Amino acid sequence: MKPLPEITVKAIVLGIFLSVLLAGANAYLGLFAGMTVSASIPAAVISMGILRAFKNSNILENNIVQTAASAGESLAAGVIFTIPALLLMGEWSEFNFADHYWTVTGIAMTGGLIGVLFTIPLRRALIVEEGLQYPEGVATAEVLKSGEEGAGKLMMLAQAAAIGGLFKFMAEEGLRLWSSQIAWAKSVGSSFISFQVNLSPALLAVGYIVGFNISMLVFGGGVIGRWIFLPALAPTVDIPPEILAGSAVDSVNWLHSNVVRYIGVGSMIVGGLWALINLRSSLARGLSSSMDTYRKLKMHGASSIERTEMDIPLPWVIIALGASIIPVFAIYLSVVQNIAITAAMVVFMLVAGFIFSAVAGYMAGLVGSSNNPISGVTIATILSASLLLYTMKVYAGADVGPAAAIFIGAVVCCAAAIGGDNLQDLKAGYILGATPWKQQVMQVVGVVSAAFVMMPVLWLLHSRYGIGMQVHPGVTPLEAPQAALMANIATGVFNQNLPWNLIIMGALLAVAIIVLDKTLEKRGSGFRTPVLAVAVGLYLPFHLVVAIGLGGLIAYLTSGNTSLHSDKTNQNGLLYSAGLITGEALVGIGLAVPLMIAEFTAWKSIPTEFYMFDAAPLGPWPGALILMGISYMLYKTAKNYKSPG
Repeated sequence: MKPLPEITVKAIVLGIFLSVLLAGANAYLGLFAGMTVSASIPAAVISMGILRAFKNSNILENNIVQTAASAGESLAAGVIFTIPALLLMGEWSEFNFADHYWTVTGIAMTGGLIGVLFTIPLRRALIVEEGLQYPEGVATAEVLKSGEEGAGKLMMLAQAAAIGGLFKFMAEEGLRLWSSQIAWAKSVGSSFISFQVNLSPALLAVGYIVGFNISMLVFGGGVIGRWIFLPALAPTVDIPPEILAGSAVDSVNWLHSNVVRYIGVGSMIVGGLWALINLRSSLARGLSSSMDTYRKLKMHGASSIERTEMDIPLPWVIIALGASIIPVFAIYLSVVQNIAITAAMVVFMLVAGFIFSAVAGYMAGLVGSSNNPISGVTIATILSASLLLYTMKVYAGADVGPAAAIFIGAVVCCAAAIGGDNLQDLKAGYILGATPWKQQVMQVVGVVSAAFVMMPVLWLLHSRYGIGMQVHPGVTPLEAPQAALMANIATGVFNQNLPWNLIIMGALLAVAIIVLDKTLEKRGSGFRTPVLAVAVGLYLPFHLVVAIGLGGLIAYLTSGNTSLHSDKTNQNGLLYSAGLITGEALVGIGLAVPLMIAEFTAWKSIPTEFYMFDAAPLGPWPGALILMGISYMLYKTAKNYKSPG
């Protein structure tokens, strides 16, 4: 049987367009919520809707499009979790195009390419031999299989996107009809009790997509942090007087950022190391299998290997990896102005990049790309890099600072993000019978195209909302929780003021969670406790994890599934959730577009604000009621799905 065409001109053009579009949308979501979600499903649906207008389009061509598109959204995660830290620590005063465009583009591109290259040897070990779930990969394959059913799936996603986008435009960042958060706190003696929830359809959808098990662990991490650690530790902490003079909510938020979040750091570090320990045999098998395949190819030719087993040849991987080091070396040299230190940074980056790309790829197989724990591996990278650079500064007189550690972490974070995404897409291709090397080529296409727009997206979002800082009065800035954490860790090592007691506390908690997970595994329980999911909940703001938990509860009510893995995919629920996320995120980007027009054209008087009111006159309650309605619509949509099996 003649194989179906995969890489075509229209697939390349559409893949590039969607990669750029979804990179911007996921950059907004990640800075806002601290979590990103896989774009494979919406990309697959959009691809099916557009390619249907052409003759001879096929399922593997659609798979190629989503492979390139999802690379863009994953690269966005690597960039937004690290690069804004340079702004927050004062290394950069603004995102300046003249000074920073090529730096950001170079880091994003080379980090993403390294992620693609490092995971090529792991495909067989993790997907074929290890048989990991890769939930979004399985879901994407099923969505593509359903593409023959007609345009109904595309209409469902479009309807949900319209609802999510309209909600965003009417809320705090748009017309400002209602506020985007319910926040309550009360001082009790020298401590506090509190509750918060973010009114966001996108967060609700995130919880639905990652499922009941993971969303409850994220929520559980938030509960441990907000209702156990924070009240217990608040009396022992000196809260600044200007914070205490404000509301109880201000004090609670300060305690979370300066106390609870560091406990999450400790849990993240232990979780990343534990994932690496679990990966040791898979790493060895992947490298061995890649070498065996290359030897077979060299001796007997391409005909000796099945099309569906053909990766990019190992020598090409090594050559491309060597070429990708050149721009990284140039960027690092511009930061430290020392060839020896730059060489040490590059070696450290390569080792950490390979290890943590593998860790992220393994964890994506367990919990999915939407909950990809790249924050944990980036924290471990930046902490270890900071300790190494600080040692060089003290004992060798090296002129380095925390920014150098952030630059190392940025490349590794991009590599880890793409590594997990690459394997997720290859899982979908494995199910559908795609050609691995063609998917890997399209991953490269997606990375390169998205890298060129990351700096403009960061500039837009910071100009419109502020990233981690107040830019416009009355406009809630994007939290950027990971970037703030990276900045605090790097500066904390160099200033010798990291709260190691809190980090150790989080590490001990992580050990306890690992013991619990192993106990559940021995008992054959479907409900598991991967430690990195709990750690994510610990350091995310509580209002975000509550909304995510609600989404996970809807997933349980519509499926009854409490297991970490499930063989059944509710396509309706996944598509509706993906639409809510896509609509809200794209409107978030759209609200910033007038700023760019006013900045780069002569139309300086163009309105850049849409506010109907100076402050939300109706409070949060209209948003809460509408979100309840959206929750019901998601529930009904998912409940009405009938599995083809």
